[in-house]
Amino acid sequence: MKKRIFSVAAVALAGAFMFSSCIGSFNLSKKVLAWNQTIDNKFVNEVVFVALWIVPVYEVCMAADILVLNSIEFWSGENPVEAGIVKKVQGENGIYTVETLENGYQIENETGQQVDLVYDKDSNTWSAVANGDSTKIIKMEEDGKAIVYLPNGEERVVELSNNGVLAFRQSVENSVFFAAK
Repeated sequence: MKKRIFSVAAVALAGAFMFSSCIGSFNLSKKVLAWNQTIDNKFVNEVVFVALWIVPVYEVCMAADILVLNSIEFWSGENPVEAGIVKKVQGENGIYTVETLENGYQIENETGQQVDLVYDKDSNTWSAVANGDSTKIIKMEEDGKAIVYLPNGEERVVELSNNGVLAFRQSVENSVFFAAK
């Protein structure tokens, strides 16, 4: 009887971990791998990669992600390792540096111009901050819609779906087209 209870408890515990839908973002492991990928020489890169497996850096990072950081992310909605990630992005007008902040992103172009995209959790609003001026961009609503604040002062409600975003995009393009005439 005890063996059967133990088996059922083991299966239930395994199911709780396997079917909880909390995969996590594994940001600590990704950061270590991204650092390794910054090494330009492919031979040195490979040696460092193998060394980080032998020394168990990758294993420790994975264990920390699985047991601690992903759990924190699941319960709080925030990953403590996420802030500070910096990426270079090629855009239409050049290369941009994007840094992940605690409450959003900092974007800087090659000439040093910078804008912060800041998320306010209390109002569920994203704003752009440049040169000390803050401008609301979008407010997420709980009904699957968002309020978009246009540069001309207009506010538009957008359904957060493919059709809603397409309709919003077309309406903005049409208003720009007619404004140019």
